[in-house]
Amino acid sequence: MLKAVDLRKGKTVVYNDEIFVVHEVHHVAKGNKRSYMQGKLKNIKTGVINDVRFNVDDRLETPFVETKKYEYLYQDGESYVLMNTETYDQFNVDAVLFGDNTKFLKPNETVTATLCEGEIVDIELPLVVELEVTDAPPVVKGATATNQLKEAIMETGVVVRVPPFIAPGERVRVDTRTGDYVDRAK
Repeated sequence: MLKAVDLRKGKTVVYNDEIFVVHEVHHVAKGNKRSYMQGKLKNIKTGVINDVRFNVDDRLETPFVETKKYEYLYQDGESYVLMNTETYDQFNVDAVLFGDNTKFLKPNETVTATLCEGEIVDIELPLVVELEVTDAPPVVKGATATNQLKEAIMETGVVVRVPPFIAPGERVRVDTRTGDYVDRAK
């Protein structure tokens, strides 16, 4: 059991007989009124985010959750095939678990899966992925200002704004949370 005052982002809890991940949480204290915990919980099966309020002394159950590394292999219709790198078992995962992150997904990419009761309930990509630029406007001579960006198409089809010196065939690192260019791949 976990007291509501001890809730932190990323914690997994049972609320209303369903499993949720704490998306954000704040301790609120207003003058001489009782303080409380205001937060957002994301249902790990449906992905719905609920606004909740707890008294600081409320207790929540914490389920057993584990994370494992898997290798993405390929897309199979509406699902994606992952492989356990230890046992080499392959299985299909629903595309809903990946959300919009599929635009950064390429074969042989390592992803982190969250398992609850033996079932995959969430997938996280690495924070930064390396992608090859397949198409970009030509380099403009003298365009060295750092605030001038151009749109380039990556090997997965996603469009990323990159500096003017990036040319097709180069590998760049892209932040999967924001879709922003980070730097050239080493």
